[in-house]
Amino acid sequence: MEAALHSAIATLLAALALPKVGLSAVFVVALLSATLLPMGSEPAVFALVKADADMFWPAIVVATLGNTLGGGISWAMGYGAERGYERLRHHAPQNPRLLQWLKQLGPKGCLLSWLPLVGDPLCAVAGWLRLPLLPCLAYMAVGKFLRYLLMTSALLWLFPGEFVP
Repeated sequence: MEAALHSAIATLLAALALPKVGLSAVFVVALLSATLLPMGSEPAVFALVKADADMFWPAIVVATLGNTLGGGISWAMGYGAERGYERLRHHAPQNPRLLQWLKQLGPKGCLLSWLPLVGDPLCAVAGWLRLPLLPCLAYMAVGKFLRYLLMTSALLWLFPGEFVP
């Protein structure tokens, strides 16, 4: 499955004529990784920053934008799924404890969208609950920005030195 996913990404980048390592590639990988696809964008950000240290802040910002937009897509998917469910069932679903917790927390819960495994579904659940999109996107962006900043800085600290292709 992982090999097929990497092959699909390489095909997509080739079709879009995007470089394997560059801001446009970081954006696409960050966007796709924020949907429910099982992949991470940190390696693309780290590779770009290791190749060109001057790209640290542009890479962090572009990855944050792409990942936040992907979170918005997940939000929209959850919103659409809830509307479809309600239309088919003619009633709202029963809300388990986690849904109630997120409903009480509101858009601030999207601050946790950076978490592995639960962050991307959290964005979809926010849409399902019809939490307001713009505040959700703002909290997603803050959480994702901090994740990229901390992860990339930590990786640079752990693996110092020149990048040799």
